[in-house]
Amino acid sequence: MNDPPPPPEGVRFDWWAVPERVRSLVDGFLGSPVVEAISQPTGFSPGVAARARCADGRRVFVKAVSAQLNPDTPDMHRREARIVAQLPESAPVPRLLWSHDENADASGSADGDGWVVLLFEDVDGKHPEQPWRADERERVLRELFRLSKSLTPSPLSLKEADSPADVYREDHRGWQLILNGPEELRRQLAGLDTWAASHLSELAQIEATAPSAVEGNTLLQHDVRADNMRLTPEKVWFFDWPSARVGAAWDDFVGFLPSVHMQGGPPPEELIVRHPAYAAADPEAVTAAVTAVAGYFTQRSLLPPPRGIPTVRAFQAAQGVVARDWIRQRTGWK
Repeated sequence: MNDPPPPPEGVRFDWWAVPERVRSLVDGFLGSPVVEAISQPTGFSPGVAARARCADGRRVFVKAVSAQLNPDTPDMHRREARIVAQLPESAPVPRLLWSHDENADASGSADGDGWVVLLFEDVDGKHPEQPWRADERERVLRELFRLSKSLTPSPLSLKEADSPADVYREDHRGWQLILNGPEELRRQLAGLDTWAASHLSELAQIEATAPSAVEGNTLLQHDVRADNMRLTPEKVWFFDWPSARVGAAWDDFVGFLPSVHMQGGPPPEELIVRHPAYAAADPEAVTAAVTAVAGYFTQRSLLPPPRGIPTVRAFQAAQGVVARDWIRQRTGWK
């Protein structure tokens, strides 16, 4: 297909480097050619993530990727398209305007390396400031409360595999992977955190209970971070929904709060108790979810970075520090 080579590690792929055949399809849908595309520096997508302006003044947000840039991201884009297309109009999520998958078209490559493109409505505003400002943090927390309430019960008919239980069972099992993996992983953990290394077996046991702990009927974004939201005077917009799952209403907070503390906010325990669903939650279930999230961040931080996303391991490592402290607080283990 003569696609251009990937950019250097850590450099967002530029819209103008996307094959002309793909850009022409986008121009055709919009009815006016894209004349400006400003890549967005935040986030960890290895493909295109750009705010685009057409010759007629219309603005859209474009995401595009091929398997050459990262083998996993095309499927994430496909899943995000399916999810966002089903969200209620009242949800503070940019609307999906159009999508195109070369691998689902006769012109796509036989080996599945074609491009997946998503067009969303463009949203002005800004990301929350870092370190977190107290007023912006409180505003985001309020809107997350409202979002979880409005998405309970889930408006989507996702298959059972698309639940946090499945994610925790297959993906969030870092302590178990370290415990049962190569000796080198356990040595790395001991050098990273002696407390976690000394309690590795107990952490793995608690982590194994997380799949049942996070069951529920709320649609969760399941990847809430400052770089996945924008603030306007009217609302808080939540982006990037490929990881959406149906589960316990408080589970989005478990994944979100380590990044809040890492980026200058209060400790997670101080904030999670304010979630309306927390009062009715089983404390042991919350501890299991926290343990699994900490294991995920810790184990992933010990791995080489995935193709095209060199900065994600440091981000995971920093959240792992916070999440491990959170487990220490909840368990009281010395």
